[in-house]
Amino acid sequence: MTVLGIVAPVFLLAGVGFAWVRLGFDYPLQFVTRLAMTLALPCLIFTALMRAEADLAALAEVTLAAVLAHVGIAALLLPLLAALRLDLRSYLAPLTFGNTGNLGLPLALFAFGQKGLEIAVVILAVSIILMFTVGIRMVAGHGAWHRMLREPMIWATCLGGLFLWQGWQTPPVITNTLDLAGQMAIPLMLITLGVAMARLSVARLGHAMALSVVKLILCAGIAWGIGRALDLPPVAFGVLVVQMATPVAVTSYLLAAKYGADDEAAAGLVLTSTLLAAPGLALLLALLL
Repeated sequence: MTVLGIVAPVFLLAGVGFAWVRLGFDYPLQFVTRLAMTLALPCLIFTALMRAEADLAALAEVTLAAVLAHVGIAALLLPLLAALRLDLRSYLAPLTFGNTGNLGLPLALFAFGQKGLEIAVVILAVSIILMFTVGIRMVAGHGAWHRMLREPMIWATCLGGLFLWQGWQTPPVITNTLDLAGQMAIPLMLITLGVAMARLSVARLGHAMALSVVKLILCAGIAWGIGRALDLPPVAFGVLVVQMATPVAVTSYLLAAKYGADDEAAAGLVLTSTLLAAPGLALLLALLL
């Protein structure tokens, strides 16, 4: 029941978005996504880092673990996808990068509290930087480093890290304003995830489901091994495993569509991995808690 209490609210809110679209109500996906990604989530990231109680050495260790986990996952996926004769541009990035924002942040908050959220924000920042640099190169075949400089979440992470390092605090009126803006990030992202899922048109679901099972086991296993090798504290270890085991991000589908990869394959992975996440992450949290 403890695990159910953690997982259920996440998928119930996503279900609200799914049902909203299926009932025929309008949902301006582009506007809401932009609002969440350019305002709400950067505010959440900045305030979480500014008020983080973990020391810099511990956060640096989490950053290293997140980078190693992403590299390890990609390194193992490369020969696997080659052996299966699957297009690397269409499958490598979606299977490497998880939904560390929409699902990872609320799961970390519900399961591990405010401290878990602070660690999850650091892992999200690493994932975003890698997604909009290396990830775009995986999908498009060329780099897009300038995209990173236009991402408000990157600047929020750098600014939050600076405030954390120097021990600075914004004035109370600014902090309260940023708090209010940041509080809408998680419900907005979850509802938007459900909306995006309801609008996906996918095929080859059996193939996608098999790859989603592989992704869950591979990502959780690598994160578990790296967390143990670095001897991470219990909360940091649990957040790392959960964040890396999150399903394929909707961003992967959008990037595939934009850069001419197989967007239908990416959509199938988003759908099946998200459906698999409900029992998969519940089982994982049961082992961690």
